[in-house]
Amino acid sequence: MLKIIARYDGTPATVLDQLSLPFDLRKRGRFKAETVGGLEVGVFIERGQVLQEGDLLMTECNQVIQVLAQPEAVVTANTEDWQQFSKVCYHLGNRHVPLQVGERWLRFQPDHVLQDLAELYGLETVNEMAPFMPENGAYGDHGGHSHGHSHDHSHDQGHDQGHDHSYDDHDHGHHH
Repeated sequence: MLKIIARYDGTPATVLDQLSLPFDLRKRGRFKAETVGGLEVGVFIERGQVLQEGDLLMTECNQVIQVLAQPEAVVTANTEDWQQFSKVCYHLGNRHVPLQVGERWLRFQPDHVLQDLAELYGLETVNEMAPFMPENGAYGDHGGHSHGHSHDHSHDQGHDQGHDHSYDDHDHGHHH
């Protein structure tokens, strides 16, 4: 088993393999997983920073593994109405739920209460499998890493709607 011991900030000559992870695993600093290529890895990195799509990790033998955001069950809600969209973002943000925000679309983990709230404000919702890459919060590093403390939830999700941190806008036109 390969042991992943740190984040890698440089430009590697080669990437050995990729590690496709759902959001709940990307929040953790200690776990076992299997790479896309079938290698068993143990991850032992600093806690408190959510792994993002494209992040690079270093093994103890100086190999580099790239992180992928694994498609998972999510609810994607969208609208053409900016005011209704803003209201839903406000209300979901007040609930401190992880929230991925795009241009008039948002994504959250399945929760019928949250889905009902979005629909109450006129957003169309769809349950789908898609990568989930929520905002890091108002006080996180806008480069993709949060340097604050970490729990199983974030205290600031959804409050930073001024920036579009979406990575896969190309798949949002089919929700109508």
